Amino acid sequence: MKESLKLFTMVLLLLAYPTANAALNVLACEPEWGALTQELAGEKVSVYSATNALQDAHHIEARPSLLAKARNADLVVCTGAELEIGWLPLLLSQSGNDKIQPGTPGYLEASNYVVKLEVPKLLDRAQGDIHPAGNPHIHLDPHNIAKVAAVITDRLSQLDPANAATYQARGKAFQERWQAAIQHWEQEAAPLKGVPVITHHKDMTYLIRWLDMREIGNLEPKPGLPPTAGHLAELYSEIQRDPAKMILRTPFQDPRPSESLASRAKIPAVVLPYTVGGDDKAKDLYSLFEDTIQRLLQADK
Repeated sequence: MKESLKLFTMVLLLLAYPTANAALNVLACEPEWGALTQELAGEKVSVYSATNALQDAHHIEARPSLLAKARNADLVVCTGAELEIGWLPLLLSQSGNDKIQPGTPGYLEASNYVVKLEVPKLLDRAQGDIHPAGNPHIHLDPHNIAKVAAVITDRLSQLDPANAATYQARGKAFQERWQAAIQHWEQEAAPLKGVPVITHHKDMTYLIRWLDMREIGNLEPKPGLPPTAGHLAELYSEIQRDPAKMILRTPFQDPRPSESLASRAKIPAVVLPYTVGGDDKAKDLYSLFEDTIQRLLQADK
């Protein structure tokens, strides 16, 4: 009888405090934010990434399986700055989940917490697929990762106060490890300073600025417009006058334009992982940056 009473009491206590050990459900729009949230929260959260490293986050469908994840999410972490403009608003509106709507604690746009580059002074769609709030591809500067990590730590603590001490402790430990890693990467990448590169799209801007490299052109004639034979010919003429050392692209971009120009100009075409999962080595945020730098250094030899 006493054992039954103890068991009954334990069940009542568990029911009375259901959130003490419960995981928050986090929907990350991109793999980098999913990986960062997992680093900061560990087993306290269940993270699902809406996209993977082989997908362009500009162009995603709000498919039923993704809608189901949004319905059950406690927190949505996205890049913002209109990177997900083609699918995220629809996903949020159809989710029926009031907890993750813009303006609530359950909605977080990472780009709101960093200084954005390439903010247009004039909005003109004739210039291509420009983002009014600035270049949204903020995650390839690790200093931005640190800033967003601090915000996510505080947001997790707000949404799950029972585990706030855990989030704060993990956040502090991450910041210490991350700052040490940044220092190492910057020393390692010192030879890349001033190296001229061509990119496929304007998605390497923060990486190039962080490493003090030099972007001298893009394969896209205008942001979002596919490379054309005429534009590639113009680029080839330009790099005869101002030589580039390499051409950079992501795993999800068409390899043919970069390989064609690289072959003609006799420079390497380099595929960077771009985000977590972009290649076999980029398994987390640390290895993402380490592998990126190694690929750049190898191409610069």
